[in-house]
Amino acid sequence: MLNNKNQDFHNARKLALTKAFPVMLGIAFLGVGYGVYMRSCGFDMIWPICMAATIFAGSMEFVTVSLLLSTFNPGYALLLTLIVNGRHLFYGISMLEKYRGMGRKKLWAVSGLIDEAFSLNYMTDVPPGTDRNWFMLFVSLYLYISWIGGTIVGAVSACKAVVDIKGVGFVMTALFIVIFISQWQKERTHGSSILGLVVAGGCLLLFGKTYFMLPTILIITTIFTVRWLTTKDKEKLA
Repeated sequence: MLNNKNQDFHNARKLALTKAFPVMLGIAFLGVGYGVYMRSCGFDMIWPICMAATIFAGSMEFVTVSLLLSTFNPGYALLLTLIVNGRHLFYGISMLEKYRGMGRKKLWAVSGLIDEAFSLNYMTDVPPGTDRNWFMLFVSLYLYISWIGGTIVGAVSACKAVVDIKGVGFVMTALFIVIFISQWQKERTHGSSILGLVVAGGCLLLFGKTYFMLPTILIITTIFTVRWLTTKDKEKLA
């Protein structure tokens, strides 16, 4: 019995690495950009590393940089964080059954449930002879390590090279452009994407570049919530 458990554990570790490796490369690359970006904004090397280790929530790491450089407003920062990462509430609900019976491993699995970890853990069919709980834990752990590792490389390389690197601030813009293009290619219709552009553009004109993000997210969230509640055929919104 003990040998079988050990084999299930090793199989889970190997399968998780196989599934997560392509994603790990992408996350590590973003981590490098994040480390360099923070150094170019004037932060000491220790700050991007500490933030990478404690803030593991998608694009919020990049948004936090602008929050730190702007006027101190904890209420705005809290509300913005909750809205930007509100999708994790639905991730958690979707994973309730899959995380059942994980024991102490559940704490880390929940903490590391980013977009990529959710996709891999939810969609992967774990074969017999592989411990599903360890698989989900290792997926989150591998992605976390790749994010921190990439950030360390970026922060250290920027420190040893030139701190004031022109154009590094565009990394956040480039990230969202790539995500937008990828989503655009997957969509059946582009109504949602066009709506996002229109709302963001309107809020930018009304509120300025410092405060446009929060009303943009609130308006878009409200519109999609109403559409979801009033549409009988949910598949058409997918």
